[in-house]
Amino acid sequence: MILLTLDLIGTFAFAITGAVKAAQRELDWFGAFVLALATGTCGGIMRDALLGNHPPIALQQPVYAFVCITAAILVIVAQKKIISKWRFVLVADAIGLGAFTAIGAVHAENAGANGVAIVSLAVLTAVGGGMLRDVLAGEIPQVLKSDFYATAALIGGLFFWIFGLFTSDFHEAKVSLTIAITIILRLYAMRKKLNLPKV
Repeated sequence: MILLTLDLIGTFAFAITGAVKAAQRELDWFGAFVLALATGTCGGIMRDALLGNHPPIALQQPVYAFVCITAAILVIVAQKKIISKWRFVLVADAIGLGAFTAIGAVHAENAGANGVAIVSLAVLTAVGGGMLRDVLAGEIPQVLKSDFYATAALIGGLFFWIFGLFTSDFHEAKVSLTIAITIILRLYAMRKKLNLPKV
């Protein structure tokens, strides 16, 4: 239940960033809905598709679409107020990043995936929606050119996998620590404005 709550918080925050991106690119209302839905759900959809889970969870449970559509409507009617509180959106986004990282790793582990797949699907779940958002908006995905974002998810996924190498017990602790590590890394990077070196 806690993981689902965090998942929905993350979905909402991700969807907000998608709708705001639509506003920045001067798209219409339909564009705002599309980018909100893509950002909020497509990381999980891609993960489920790769794992052979059909239909994907986001398409089975209407609450995900409802959350994304609600986020888009909020941006349409209160864009200036939301942007003025952008710091809070970024904190919620960091919470979502941690939750999505753990959820992606859990689904991969439950499917019997190897370590590389566990880490890869943790990262894909966390950043896939944002990457698609940027592509749809006609931009190079932000995670590929700046911001300590995907790296936080990568480290979280690595922790999840390495923890599992030592013991199959303490599953809840493993999930909780994965979420916490990813969130802390992301918030620290935001505070210190950390970026990876340019090529």
